[in-house]
Amino acid sequence: MNIPEKLGIMVCGHGSRNQNAALEFAKVAKGLKERHPETPVEYGYLEFCNPVINEGLDRLRAQGVTRVLAVPGMLFAAGHAKNDIPTVLNTYQAQHPQMRIDYGRELGVDMKMIRAAGARIQQALDTANSVDGDVPLHETLLMVVGRGSSDPDANSNVSKVTRILWEGMGFGWAETCYSGVTFPLVEPGLHHAVKLGYRRIVVFPYFLFTGVLVKRIYSYTDQVAEKYPDIEFIKAGYLNDHHLVLDTFDDRVEETRAGRAVMNCQMCKYREQVLGFEAEIGLPQESHHHHVEGIGGGLENCPCKGDCDASCREEAFCKAHDLPWTPLHDHSHDHDHDHGHDHPHDHGHEKDQGPDHGHAHAHHPYPQADHPHGPVSMKKRPT
Repeated sequence: MNIPEKLGIMVCGHGSRNQNAALEFAKVAKGLKERHPETPVEYGYLEFCNPVINEGLDRLRAQGVTRVLAVPGMLFAAGHAKNDIPTVLNTYQAQHPQMRIDYGRELGVDMKMIRAAGARIQQALDTANSVDGDVPLHETLLMVVGRGSSDPDANSNVSKVTRILWEGMGFGWAETCYSGVTFPLVEPGLHHAVKLGYRRIVVFPYFLFTGVLVKRIYSYTDQVAEKYPDIEFIKAGYLNDHHLVLDTFDDRVEETRAGRAVMNCQMCKYREQVLGFEAEIGLPQESHHHHVEGIGGGLENCPCKGDCDASCREEAFCKAHDLPWTPLHDHSHDHDHDHGHDHPHDHGHEKDQGPDHGHAHAHHPYPQADHPHGPVSMKKRPT
């Protein structure tokens, strides 16, 4: 007797120490539910937030779902989309073989996403023009800030987004920088940009939601702006739940349902000899987030009402203000947070009991970690 297929949608996110980011991510599931009222829709995170991905899958299974269309809530395919999420899904699939899980691809370089980005930038320009007067676009520099990853393909996609926005909107110049891991980071990137002599600089975080990194981007923008009072700095809003972003998520769901979710493997450092990353070909695929799944407890009592960079969650601060303290995973070692499908080849990183962590967790070394405009500069100038 054949059991009729029942579809369910699972949106897989990274998670954030900023609770407002979690609230914004939940809007994606709500938006998809509105588009698919007859289909169960759930979501879950890799770390720092609840529910974790397994909990979302449990809820779908409890509703009788037999086939899950799992889509990564990631802009680009780097470590999370290629390693961490597939590992969680594959493990769950092995434990529940009666449930089929099909994994979709990341949002990627998509014209709907580009149009959403353009709309956010234009909103910032319109607001600035209404307050400070019009500045020609030819006298304006656009700085697009990506997440930053140790995956050169994902990083290059941010540069492609920059070029399409630059050429489409007609800015005088455009630059790309990153919030972490790679180079140039935001502060050195902006210091370089001011040397080009433009009257106005628009800083646009190409991020889905708010969080620690977006706060850091805006903070560095303010720091640099103080040093150059003759230049106008505009902080554009991130993508958030723009209707075109939700439309793109919906496209990824349909691709997954139809079996057309094909990720770009041509430039994948785990299967091709990418310059500078030759040692990573064929590394085993495994998740690096099992040790921090669901440790979001306590953040709901954040004195900043969840909208902060999590520095107020330090143990001494919590004790001084009589707040519950939850140990948080230390990300000072800078690994991939960027944002496919389950590759048929293995890729990942060896696990090692590193000296700085109380758990087995290590990543293949980023070959340019000592670049003067990369992570080294952030350590010299902490936020």
